[in-house]
Amino acid sequence: MSASAARSAYETLEPYHVVSYFNPHNDREAEPLRLSRAGMYVGGRAAPLGRVPASVVAATFYNFHPSLISFGWTEVLSAGVDEVDAARTRAVDASLRDALGEGGALRCDEGASKGVSSPDLSSVTGALRAGIVEASYAGRPLAAAWAAAPWPDEPHLQLWHAITIVREHRGDGHIAALVLADLAPVEALVLHEAPHPDPALRRKTLGKRLVLATRGWDEEDWTSATDSLARRGLLDGGGAMTTAGAELYDRLERETDAAAAGLWAAVPEADETIRRARPFVKAVIDTGYLPGTTRRD
Repeated sequence: MSASAARSAYETLEPYHVVSYFNPHNDREAEPLRLSRAGMYVGGRAAPLGRVPASVVAATFYNFHPSLISFGWTEVLSAGVDEVDAARTRAVDASLRDALGEGGALRCDEGASKGVSSPDLSSVTGALRAGIVEASYAGRPLAAAWAAAPWPDEPHLQLWHAITIVREHRGDGHIAALVLADLAPVEALVLHEAPHPDPALRRKTLGKRLVLATRGWDEEDWTSATDSLARRGLLDGGGAMTTAGAELYDRLERETDAAAAGLWAAVPEADETIRRARPFVKAVIDTGYLPGTTRRD
């Protein structure tokens, strides 16, 4: 049951976190710090690690080209980790206010108020915090860093912080599964983006072009990883998953859900908590800030 909740949370909550990377406020906050978009992304996500070497950040991110991480993290160290963290918080704050509105009485179809003053924000966050407190962070460096970071004061940012911890906890577990499967960073990306033989399977993919642009790899890297996976019998000649490739992909997803289940076992009424979070997530999607979405007024 907890693994099912972990899967449902992954499929539901992600946009509320991801808006921190795709929003019109990041560029404004990055400019005075002289940060590129890479610097803003790397710093915004890795700031809780502190002034660690770039190689440590690259290890926790896993599937990004080390040179991209090094470039962005060098900018962050120059601008100041705390300053970048604060800039990211301001951008997230503005983005969520755009999405949720300033009031606490705005009603949605699910019957919950979704403004930044909504009491439902604190209710959902409180349930998530129960799981966060009880979760194990052994072998989960990025999640542990976020769990140790100070919590913001505002309810809409507290929910973002909670979802971020939950998200990175799952991500650290996913990386462990990828390592055990002997998938190199680019191989993991290629396999994830490859067509799955089950067309009805719901999957979150970005597309090759966006993956290469955001992860820092090039066409040669992609081709090399594709050839490697084909030699292992995981992709066919057209770049789609073979039966063995699909079985590996499905197993990795099950293992990732299972690794995240411990946190969700401690979340009271986990399914109901996820349901109550949906209006806030939908409001973020409706801003049109995220790739593949359009604004809904």
